[in-house]
Amino acid sequence: MFDFSRLKWLPALAVAALLAACAGPAKQQVDYTALRAARPHTIVVLPPLNETSDVNATNGMLSQMTMPLAEAGYYVLPVAEVAETFKQNGLTTAADIQDVSPAKLRKIFGADAALYTKVTQYGSVYQVVDANTFVTASAKLVGLANGDVLWEGKGSASGKELGNYGVNGGLITSLVQAAVKQVAHTLSDESWAVAGLTSRKLLSAGQPNGLLYGPRSPKFGTD
Repeated sequence: MFDFSRLKWLPALAVAALLAACAGPAKQQVDYTALRAARPHTIVVLPPLNETSDVNATNGMLSQMTMPLAEAGYYVLPVAEVAETFKQNGLTTAADIQDVSPAKLRKIFGADAALYTKVTQYGSVYQVVDANTFVTASAKLVGLANGDVLWEGKGSASGKELGNYGVNGGLITSLVQAAVKQVAHTLSDESWAVAGLTSRKLLSAGQPNGLLYGPRSPKFGTD
């Protein structure tokens, strides 16, 4: 005879099955084999490719990437000196610079690896009752000895993560606040600060799928 008391478990089982289906496959982890084998000490950061409509995206992102790499334990060649070297060799655009072969970069700078970056979102977005600033970028670390990709990652941040937002009141108030925010973003160039947060998410060591700690870090070899 069927035990009807078991029916009480069916809703819970159905919910569990639905959650499992929605969860999907686990996020693939980064393969650190090549990075551990290469053990880069010195990194040259190349100007990011700009795939946005904001002309400030390349310099805005470039100015923020040295710090998280240095804090991770790598020696980063001074960005200004690298830019001047490229300029003296007739290379002034990010696209031309990123087309230089790894072997040539190694010969010029003596670095172990180069960081190639692409900015796909940069700047403020005006919405009906709000305004926000977004910066999204992807990067890959390439070994200059053989051109192998040692690591790849992606980072994104918004102005709301800086803690400067909060829309309250009715519709008219919200519209006014959104307009004020848009002007404030333009005057203060909030994208630069958001680019700093994106750089930390993208390049800081010790986070899931992030870079490993470099040789100058006391945590080197522990991750």
